[in-house]
Amino acid sequence: MGKPTGFIEFTREVPKEDDPLLRISHYEEFHQHFSEEKLQTQGARCMDCGIPFCHTGKLISGMAAGCPVNNLIPEWNDLVYRGQWREALDRLHKTNNFPEFTGRVCPAPCEGSCTVGLNGSPVTIKNIERSIIDKGFDEGWVVPEPPVHRTGKKVAVIGSGPSGLACAAQLNKAGHLVTVFERSDRVGGLLMYGIPNMKLDKQHVQRRVEVLAAEGVTFITSTEVGKDYPAEKLLQEFDSVVLCGGATKGRDLPIEGRELKGIHLAMEFLHKNTKSLLDSKHEDGQYISASGKDVIVIGGGDTGTDCVGTSVRHGCATVTQYEIMAKPPEKRAGNNPWPEWPKVYKMDYGQEEAAAKFGGDPRQYLISTKKFVGDDNGHVKELHTVLIEWKKDDNGRFGPVEVPGSEKVYPAQLVLLAMGFMGPENSLLDQLGVEKDERSNAKAEYDKFSTNVKGVFTAGDMRRGQSLVVWAINEGRAAARECDRYLMGSSNLP
Repeated sequence: MGKPTGFIEFTREVPKEDDPLLRISHYEEFHQHFSEEKLQTQGARCMDCGIPFCHTGKLISGMAAGCPVNNLIPEWNDLVYRGQWREALDRLHKTNNFPEFTGRVCPAPCEGSCTVGLNGSPVTIKNIERSIIDKGFDEGWVVPEPPVHRTGKKVAVIGSGPSGLACAAQLNKAGHLVTVFERSDRVGGLLMYGIPNMKLDKQHVQRRVEVLAAEGVTFITSTEVGKDYPAEKLLQEFDSVVLCGGATKGRDLPIEGRELKGIHLAMEFLHKNTKSLLDSKHEDGQYISASGKDVIVIGGGDTGTDCVGTSVRHGCATVTQYEIMAKPPEKRAGNNPWPEWPKVYKMDYGQEEAAAKFGGDPRQYLISTKKFVGDDNGHVKELHTVLIEWKKDDNGRFGPVEVPGSEKVYPAQLVLLAMGFMGPENSLLDQLGVEKDERSNAKAEYDKFSTNVKGVFTAGDMRRGQSLVVWAINEGRAAARECDRYLMGSSNLP
């Protein structure tokens, strides 16, 4: 431990972000950077705990506590403090294939479980992680490392999101010939088209894909397995298959007026926006525009925030975000102790931008949509809502109860449904004969990842349901290990 009293001497400090009213004029990342001296000071705040919870990666009360990929956080914090950046990068890559992704989009459950956060502000783990990998690329330390020996075994990975890429990277390290199938025109899945460019610049995704390709991973894009490529052909041409297709079936809102034009699932909105941005900087017009419209985003979480931030950049007239849950408290509640993820009120980047432009947090809490109403052209024009309370029923289960007299009408010409996901699409699973669990996910036990079909594995959101990018990387790595064990009888993969 480099600085035993660092957590006492130094306060938490994170880089500033560009002014919200400035950054909504573009789609570039808006986080400023720290000097190495400041980063070393922040690294010195790490206590090198005897029992560090930051890298435990457990589910507590249904939420991630600590790092799901078990990053060796105290080790690389100390190396950064000592100025040993190359060694810090090596330690970071031991557990995380893609720290440039997690260092940007992960909500940092590690910081929620940081011991310094018990009586103060946690270590700036996420910013240090991002800084390590960015310096690694800038210095030319991240280079292709193809395997010395090939096994001759062929593996197909379906889906190129974080779980698919992590799985492919690990299987390739083991010497297998890996082919990744992606139905979109670009590699990256959720990383490419589900997360807006201002939160994860696509150059970072493409840069890592190019490294993987140079290491020997084959990518086939614009090919949907089960449609463009027969599912049964997989089992004939490959020794093993790993399904990493994600949980892409969005939760809909089947109420009166749902058929009206102008109502879209959030991922349709986000996908088209990023594709048009990358293809033509929006000059092709092939996206759903929020320009000049009253926008209502139904649902919270990261996806809802991304819809808000994107709508503001389009130049929407107004934006409102509905949350069916109550507003979180300013500080941890008594039933939400450390090291659980802190369920507290915060403004994410999208809400900050909306507040800067329109004068306040766009979120409305404890609100439910009753129906959509359209104009004479069949386009949505307004939403009818009601406030709700959460009360226990006769069986002791909490549920929403409408508040009498709280009905309200909101104008809207664009409605975005960001209420989460229902699980994976069924077509490929059905064609392969893969069993599903009670939530419609591909059925496979954690730490084994094998389905009921011999040689077919599954990982990420397709197996566990909608989750964090960092959990997807965790599962992709672990599924690769089990697939390697199946092919070779044993595995040296971590």
